[in-house]
Amino acid sequence: MNKVSINYKNIYYPPGGILLWIIIFLELFTFGIALIAMVFYSKQEPLLFHDSRLLLNATFGMINTLFLLTSGYFMAVSVAQLKANNRKKSNTYLLLTMLFGMLFLALKSFEYYGKLNEGLDLSYNTFFTFYWLLTLFHVIHVIVGLVILTSVYFGIRKPQSNTSIEDVEASAAFWHMCDLIWIILFPVIYLLF
Repeated sequence: MNKVSINYKNIYYPPGGILLWIIIFLELFTFGIALIAMVFYSKQEPLLFHDSRLLLNATFGMINTLFLLTSGYFMAVSVAQLKANNRKKSNTYLLLTMLFGMLFLALKSFEYYGKLNEGLDLSYNTFFTFYWLLTLFHVIHVIVGLVILTSVYFGIRKPQSNTSIEDVEASAAFWHMCDLIWIILFPVIYLLF
C-alpha cells in the first residue's frame, strides 16, 4: 500500500513540482512557436535562408551538441549516484555536467564573436535575426541552468545538507530541457535551410 502511494505521488507531483514542469512546457512551446515562425519566413525567402545558413559553422554546432549531450549524460549519472547515496561521486558527475555546460558556452561565445566580426548581427537579415534570438535565448537558459547546478553542487557538499534528491532531480529536469531545446535548434538552424 505504501509503495502504491509513493508511485501515485510521483505521478502527480513530479520532481521540482508542477510549477517547474509548467515552466518547462511553456519554454518548449515558446521555442516551438519561434521555430515554426522561422520555417514560415524561410518559405518567404528560401535563398536568403539557405545562403545565410551556409555562413554558420555546422562543426561548431555539432561539437556543442556533443557537449550538451555529454553534459546531460553526466547529469543523469549524478542523479543516479545520489540515489545510491554516493554524494561524492554524485558531486564529481555534477562537476562534469557543469564543465561541459561551460564548454558549450565558451564555444558558443567564440562562434558569436566570429559572427559579430563578420557583421552578421541581429539586424543583418531575417535568418540572423532568428539565429540570434533563438540561440541567445537558449544561452540564457544554459546560464540559468549552470547557476542552479552550482547551487545544488554546493548544497550537496555540505555535511548537513538541506538539498534533497527532489532538488537535484528538479535541476536535472531543467538541465535536460536545455539539452532538448538545443537538439531541436541545432538541426533546424544549422542543417535544414
